[in-house]
Amino acid sequence: MEAFETIGARIEAVATDMGPAYISAVRANIPDATLVFDHFHIIKLFNEKLTKLRHDLQREAENGLGKPVLKGIRWLLLKNPDNLDDKRNERQRLDEALKLNEPLATAYYMKEELRNIWHQPDKLSAQNALDEWVKKAAASDVNMLKQFSKTIAAHRSGILAYFDFNGLSTGPLEGTNNKIKTLHKMAYGFRDVEFFKLKIMALHETNYVLVG
Repeated sequence: MEAFETIGARIEAVATDMGPAYISAVRANIPDATLVFDHFHIIKLFNEKLTKLRHDLQREAENGLGKPVLKGIRWLLLKNPDNLDDKRNERQRLDEALKLNEPLATAYYMKEELRNIWHQPDKLSAQNALDEWVKKAAASDVNMLKQFSKTIAAHRSGILAYFDFNGLSTGPLEGTNNKIKTLHKMAYGFRDVEFFKLKIMALHETNYVLVG
């Protein structure tokens, strides 16, 4: 908690995922800071729910001796539609699966609508899009969407705060974490902790790392 005490007075907003532990830590130590829920983590969480839904529906189809069209399309569901490879018939395979399974199709298209919230031109437009998404998800016949609508509604202010702080996200932090992991791997593990700290502090000063 020392870090909070040292820099807490200068923090206006904190980007984090929707994990209760992170939320509690921020509110307890820097209560005046605004929580901004990272949009990449929100989409990642939705994708995890979507994957589970596909798995459950596939199991139901196989138990009922239905055609296993849902098998092997997991990555197609998670892909950005613009990145689907027509040469590999990815769009055709996805369309076939969605046409034969209404709950999966509903969840898939709702994912794309959710992603579009962060592409709105301003906070008011995003607020309207978010509220409409929650309303549609709650009114759907898909339990996963009903549950996720509650999650989104409960974190509404932190989601919309994205537009108050110039698209603040955890992206830069995760990029730094990946650099640290690479640095540690290149050195096969540092035994001198203080030296490792110095290397980490120097990461922002260069695009490469020399380990010695």
